[in-house]
Amino acid sequence: MTNTREKVNILLVDDQPQRLMSYEAILASLGQNLVRANSGVEALERLMKDEFAVILLDVSMPGMDGFETAALIHEHPRFEKTPVIFVTAFGDDPEEIHRAYAAGGADYLVKPLDPVIVRKKVAVLLELSRR
Repeated sequence: MTNTREKVNILLVDDQPQRLMSYEAILASLGQNLVRANSGVEALERLMKDEFAVILLDVSMPGMDGFETAALIHEHPRFEKTPVIFVTAFGDDPEEIHRAYAAGGADYLVKPLDPVIVRKKVAVLLELSRR
């Protein structure tokens, strides 16, 4: 699904390098710029330097978790509408899902991830960000 339009940045945030590699493998066919961050703090640093169309954000990270990271992202006027897809191994706990959406999440995915679903959800959000 390579696109002739200008590439956009997708921020991948996870403290586990192997998960970042799997996100890259899943999203590579979208033909966009995939940018890694290993923590919430690093994600915020990357956001200050570049624009991102979509953020894939792990919920459970040491230090600042995904919910705190998303809240800080959306507090900034430049990123208040940037879609965040939360990724978690917690399962489908309704309290966690509600917390994700309260933190400004556009979606909530449970590991193990289905590559087809992840690609499709990210592609839809990319298309919406282009409009």
